[in-house]
Order: sequence, then structure tokens, then C-alpha cells
Amino acid sequence: MSPEPNSMRAFFAEKDGGDQLTRLDVETVPRHVAIIMDGNGRWASKRGLPRIAGHRAGAKAIRETIAASIELGVEVLTIYSFSSENWNRSSDEVSGLMTLFVEVLNKELKNLQKMNVRVQVAGRLDGLPDATADAFENCVRRTAENTALTLVVALNYGGRQEIVDAVRALVKDVGDGHLSPEMIDETTIAAHLYTAGLPDPDLVIRTSGEIRISNFLLWQIAYSEIVVIDTLWPDFDRVSLLEAILEFQTRNRRFGGR
Repeated sequence: MSPEPNSMRAFFAEKDGGDQLTRLDVETVPRHVAIIMDGNGRWASKRGLPRIAGHRAGAKAIRETIAASIELGVEVLTIYSFSSENWNRSSDEVSGLMTLFVEVLNKELKNLQKMNVRVQVAGRLDGLPDATADAFENCVRRTAENTALTLVVALNYGGRQEIVDAVRALVKDVGDGHLSPEMIDETTIAAHLYTAGLPDPDLVIRTSGEIRISNFLLWQIAYSEIVVIDTLWPDFDRVSLLEAILEFQTRNRRFGGR
């Protein structure tokens, strides 16, 4: 969906983003933006708050980023919400996060419908508590026909795990006679990933200044541009997204060519 200039100007003017907006090339806005949302715990620690308070503040940043993505004309937004390694965190933090997911989904479903956002999940839902999995499945089902933005929630997700699951599915297809080994190519593998049917990310944003991928979309980001910013995730807002996209637009994407 192409951005609507008047709406976009008003939206970014609210956060003093008007000057930056004049530099935006609406023809080269990335179709797919993926975000490693890092820094919730440090944000809370700096304020003497429990870690769950940082995650709760981070949920507000997600809401802001969804709205900004729609205004800018981004088609797909993928957010790294909970990795397969995050189970190693304290039981209190994990339990609090699972409860927070349910709370936020129940609260935000009406708003997601109003904004015409389609929700998808990338990861293993069957490894989540029943209430959390049910809340996500309900949200996916209820928003399936929406068209303004596809929001992909990477949940109980790991990039290596995703590739393992794809290989298992391919082996089963070969064993069932639906596929021969000679038919397996990059397109076939991509069709068996959690993100099947979606474009690869053009832009990956990582907040909090950490410079690593953290097992995120390992197959899909082969030629993504990466922008790392020092901002902690709860402080990320519409102007932060705009500035990351402006940085993306300065890059010369050669996809391995010269």
C-alpha cells in the first residue's frame, strides 16, 4: 500500500519528525522490515523497575511501530518477541511474559482490526502455554483477511530451529513421494520456512546497540541491510523507524554483484 502524504506528514509531525520526512523517498521504502527488539531489561533496570515493566513498556513501542509502518507503506513487519533460547531466563520473567502476551493480544485485537493489520506467527506455538498459544491462534484467525500490514510475531522462534523444521518437512515430502531430492532448491526450502509466502526482509533493525543477529531469520536475511541503533526498545518510536529507513535508503544494495 502506497503511503498517503497528508496522513504521513501529520503522523510524523506529532513527534517532530517533519524535517526527516522530507528526505524520505516513498518509492524505495523497504517492503519488509524486521526488528530485533532489544533492551527491555536494561530500560527497566535503569529505572529501578522489574524486568517485566520493561517488557510492558516495549509493548507500547510495538504499537507505535505498527502504526508508523502503515503510514510509511511498509508491507511486512516482523518482530522478534521471544526466542527459543529465552526459555533459559528466570521462571518469573518467562511466566510474566507469557501472561503479558495474552493481556496485550486481548487488549490490542480491536485496534489491530481497526488498523487492518494481519497477524502471523513464526515459531513453534505448540511449545507455548495453552493460554498464550490460544490467544495468538485467535488473533491470527480473526485478522486473517486484513490487508494494510502483515505483522509477523517471531515467537518461540530460532533461526536454526526453523531450518531444522524445514528440513524435516522436506524429508517427509520426499519420503511420501511428493518431492524428489533433485527438485529441492532455494525456492523449495523457502516454501517450507515459517515465513513462506512473504518477501525476505529488506531491512533488519537491532536496538540497544548490540551488534549480533541472535539466531534471527538466518535464511531470510542473506541480503538484508542491517541498521543498529543505541536506543533501547521501549524508547523506539515512529521517528526511530523513519530514521532507520532513511539510513537504509542511503545503502547501495548489490545482492552480491558489483
